[in-house]
Amino acid sequence: MGKYLLLFFGSFLGALLRYLLSGWVYKYFRPTFPYGTIFVNLIGCLVIGFFWGVFDNRILSVNFRIFLFIGFIGSFTTFSSFALENFNLIRDNEWGLALINILISNIGGIILVFVGYWISKVLQKF
Repeated sequence: MGKYLLLFFGSFLGALLRYLLSGWVYKYFRPTFPYGTIFVNLIGCLVIGFFWGVFDNRILSVNFRIFLFIGFIGSFTTFSSFALENFNLIRDNEWGLALINILISNIGGIILVFVGYWISKVLQKF
């Protein structure tokens, strides 16, 4: 039962933060392009890279992994929103915007995982 509670609380916190950050982004940008989803997913990539680097070569408890990686970060980022927003852009004949969204999200996400990992290694030296 404890693992389910950790998953629940991690998921709750990740989803709540996603909702708040995405809403904050849309206060400043028009909702005609999925800026909020891109922002949240890229931040999520940075965070997962950072924590992966922090805990590199360390044995983590299953409970901690469930809470952080599956629960919190798993619900903070989302692929389904990304897919739906691209579907809507393509359906609306906005192929260029869909391509930009796909490229920024995927390439930017991979780069930010590396950046997060690198930051964690630099900070561990202090």
